Amino acid sequence: MKKLIALLAIAAICVGASAQNVMRIGIIGLDTSHSTAFTELINGGTDPAFSDGWKVVAAYPYGSKVIESSYSRIPGYIEKVKAAGVEICSSIAEMLGKVDCVLLETNDGTIHLEQAAEVFKSGKPVYIDKPMGATLGQTIAIYKLAERYGVKTWSSSALRFSAETQKLGAGEYGKIIGADCFSPHHPTPTHPDFGFYGIHGIESLYTVLGTGCKAVSRVHSEMGDVVTGVWNDGRLGTFRAIEKGPSIYGGTAFGEKKAIAVGPYEGYKPLLAEILKFFKTGVPPVPEAEIIEMFAFMKASNMSVERDGKMVTLEEAMKKGEKDARKLLKPYLK
Repeated sequence: MKKLIALLAIAAICVGASAQNVMRIGIIGLDTSHSTAFTELINGGTDPAFSDGWKVVAAYPYGSKVIESSYSRIPGYIEKVKAAGVEICSSIAEMLGKVDCVLLETNDGTIHLEQAAEVFKSGKPVYIDKPMGATLGQTIAIYKLAERYGVKTWSSSALRFSAETQKLGAGEYGKIIGADCFSPHHPTPTHPDFGFYGIHGIESLYTVLGTGCKAVSRVHSEMGDVVTGVWNDGRLGTFRAIEKGPSIYGGTAFGEKKAIAVGPYEGYKPLLAEILKFFKTGVPPVPEAEIIEMFAFMKASNMSVERDGKMVTLEEAMKKGEKDARKLLKPYLK
């Protein structure tokens, strides 16, 4: 029955979009520059690839209430999107009545489950900006709740869709036998390490190597962290989290005959193109299993540093994440 309801909802969205010749997009969270960047690309009219057939029509601005660098942006970003023709709504429910699909942009991953649950009930497709959840448990819970309502969802960093990284992941350079990736890491007390920002480099690593990591170890100092993962087939993948130093993104992939640069960051257009394609097709470009494994990789790395750098299996991390997810889901399954 729930799948039938979801299919009917998608059909209604398509009919409505066809009748008005535009897909109406809603945004949750005006506490991140992603919200204004996406709105500018879609509503600005400077690039038909993003503006033809699409319009951001409504937004619910909140939003982190605890991350100062996020909530302090909201008043200014409200004015920016209003100038682009976006209606500001007083609730997610009000916004959902005006749109066909949703960009969940709230910068604080700790409230993504709560906000996504409301969208899932509407049956409307939703892209959840990184991180999908603040923790592995929250991420698993989001996917289980999406499945319950028959809604498709996904999450990603823009780093995943840089041209060279995509070529490496697609095998255009042949077999990749290992990779080292790096990105800035900004610790925040509301998120476990790497979930808030370091996830950028982990996304690059997983785009290149794919799933199959079985265990990780982590070394930490005041300068940052290095996480080493061992994949099932013996490949090694490392992530360097730069806490002190340049704000740079990239890495090196090791082929059988040469090394190839990973990245770099190429702006929001490649990511937004994938988001709009998802809204059209309903097919997420990043598999659920890969996103969940990335969060297990991060959780295992945090467990490792608590154990003085000892190796921790992703299986152990997953068991803890699944237990957390069951607790988190109880209020939503009554």
